[in-house]
Amino acid sequence: MPELSPADWQAIEVTLRLCFYTTLILLVIATPIAWWLSSGQSAARIAVQAIVALPLVLPPTVLGFYLLIVLGPRGAVGGTLESLGLHHLAFTFEGILIASVLYSMPFAVQPLTEAFGNLGRRPAEVASSLGAGLIDRFVTVTLPLTRGGFVVAATLTFAHTLGEFGVILMLGGSIPGETRVLSVLIYDHAEAMNYEAAHRLSLMLLIFAFFTLFVVYGLTRRFKVARV
Repeated sequence: MPELSPADWQAIEVTLRLCFYTTLILLVIATPIAWWLSSGQSAARIAVQAIVALPLVLPPTVLGFYLLIVLGPRGAVGGTLESLGLHHLAFTFEGILIASVLYSMPFAVQPLTEAFGNLGRRPAEVASSLGAGLIDRFVTVTLPLTRGGFVVAATLTFAHTLGEFGVILMLGGSIPGETRVLSVLIYDHAEAMNYEAAHRLSLMLLIFAFFTLFVVYGLTRRFKVARV
């Protein structure tokens, strides 16, 4: 199989950077959301669960279209940035990062919600009775007991971001070094009838996807969150 071209390596660099930042941001955002969702079944929680899960059923082009409107030069966010002398976020790395965070959110929130729900409140209550503060309880009790959920959430988020296409193409287009990720580059190769290059990159993603699922299923079996 021929070696990767400079354009391929450039797309790989943008893709990995997008995956890393998306995973990091989502682990920070998803943790309090998942903790709150796991603590009850109120109407507000059900509504938030539905909103978080929307990317699972919503066509990515729909999300990308509305983000393009909001983040573009005439949108609420993009227009405000333009009025402040800044550039709008459409067709930028920052724009596709926002899109990736929103589109991959269920893949971070749902594993953490399940992990927190399986853990229950008892371990934190025991630690609290021993004088542990909120942060101390989370770091020394909750985090170690739910580490499997965090590993699965991070793995799924990274892998899902790696395969994003519609939302990225709609909001970011295919700008080399800025918004052209691997999935978009594969599309560009196929559109140009460069099937050899498209096959080369597609095979890479296929192998990575299989390896990711293998790791996730292995971690699910290994890390068992205690039910209390």
